[in-house]
Amino acid sequence: MKFNPISKLKGFYSDAKHIASVSYKPDADTFKRTLKIVLIGIIILGILGFIISLVINNIILSIL
Repeated sequence: MKFNPISKLKGFYSDAKHIASVSYKPDADTFKRTLKIVLIGIIILGILGFIISLVINNIILSIL
């Protein structure tokens, strides 16, 4: 089986066209709710990363 970039592009275009046809633009309420959830998730991950960084730095400093 040979690699055929033209058929891959046609398949991708067909898939993208299908996704665009079944998707819809969210209303303002749905957009705001999604935005809040995403921002809360980013904040939680940032806090967890900061805490892990503090713990790791304290462990390294206590070893040295």
